[in-house]
Amino acid sequence: MPMVKLVTIGGGSSYTPELVEGMILRHTEVPIKEWWFVDIEDGREKLEIVVELAKRMVKKAGLDWEIHATLDRRSALKNADFVTSQFRVGQLQARYLDEAIPLSHGFLGQETNGAGGIFKALRTIQAYKSIIADMKELCPDAWLINFTNPAGMVTEAIVNYLGWEKVIGLCNIPIGQKKAAAEVLGLQESEVMTRHIGLNHFHFHQVWDRFGKNRTMEVMEKLYGNQVSRPADAVKNISNLEFSIDLLRTIGLLPCDYHRYYFLEKEMLDDALQQYQTGRVRAAVVQEVEKELFQLYADPHLQEKPKQLEKRGGAYYSDIACQLIVAIYNDSHQELTVSTVNRGVIPYLPENCVVEVTAIITAHGAIPLGCPPSPPLVTAYLKLMKEMELATVEAAVTGDYDLLLQAFYLNPLIANGPKAEELLKDLLLAHADYLPQFVSSIEAIKAERKV
Repeated sequence: MPMVKLVTIGGGSSYTPELVEGMILRHTEVPIKEWWFVDIEDGREKLEIVVELAKRMVKKAGLDWEIHATLDRRSALKNADFVTSQFRVGQLQARYLDEAIPLSHGFLGQETNGAGGIFKALRTIQAYKSIIADMKELCPDAWLINFTNPAGMVTEAIVNYLGWEKVIGLCNIPIGQKKAAAEVLGLQESEVMTRHIGLNHFHFHQVWDRFGKNRTMEVMEKLYGNQVSRPADAVKNISNLEFSIDLLRTIGLLPCDYHRYYFLEKEMLDDALQQYQTGRVRAAVVQEVEKELFQLYADPHLQEKPKQLEKRGGAYYSDIACQLIVAIYNDSHQELTVSTVNRGVIPYLPENCVVEVTAIITAHGAIPLGCPPSPPLVTAYLKLMKEMELATVEAAVTGDYDLLLQAFYLNPLIANGPKAEELLKDLLLAHADYLPQFVSSIEAIKAERKV
């Protein structure tokens, strides 16, 4: 078996120990020779701490992997076989701005939805331009496993605008949904199958058991009809407000946690505004959690992923990435829900756009499976959300302010009108350092405001 070179962009992330643990557990399935962890100068300290922990974890496992930390992305990428992505442009301060600025205007502030999600996409896609250029030159045959959010829009840009086909986008939500279904049905996770239809952070799903029985409505009633407690694997960064069970019954599909922002819009906005007013936006909470985590990681006696990492949110992101690498490397035809090219499985969306659906993972990539039926509410929402994503992605690549404004008006979580345009301008100014593609628009806003 050929030896594998892995590269992780955003190596100083607090998620890295989970990624390392996942590959250690699968060391017999993927023969790793070297693993490079890459970050930027601002992330140097965290990178060094995390990589030293990774070395201790690998040594404890008795493995002879070569572990490297570097700020030189190009030297890391040369001849890579797999590249994983988990970076955050502007670090947690940028996330804070994505959340706090919209809330200061009375709009939802969230890192992958609404105005904040759009601006995270703009920054991330801009950063990916140079990453993909380097990969085309230095590792043209590598697989890119992207779990940098917003994963769907970022993967869309990589495939259809930056010209890199060997990419699969990942989210932790689907595996959490599978675990939740198994728990409430009293089954093993291996006895449950899910079928997803939709987009990243906006998908719906069915649940089937190993006997081929559709258990969707049963799971729905147990999760949402009886008002039972949500399973332990629930998403930590979303307030647990109750869905309307009557609405879910009419759809006949299980929701994504993020649908609360759309189906409980007023209630979720009120909840977010209360958190903002008390200084507890999610970015502030995460900063506290990360401070604790890196204090733990720096302990020279720590040789494993600490339990406290579960507080960070995003559980299983890294584990799914490991599953995906194993499935591609071994051509194992494992079923996973991923962001990949539509290929007509959602017939009312563009054939070449990126969707999040259940797929078979092969050495050639993801082969999407047939999707559940799509009732009118789902169809209409997915058409609208995809158009919003496409406008956002093209604006991110081209720096087209007009398209960006249209994306704002298409987004259901941004109330249309002059306040929305003021919010857009405020966010452009706040993130100007990371948005060179919008430099002319930013200068025009400064002139207009006499900044």
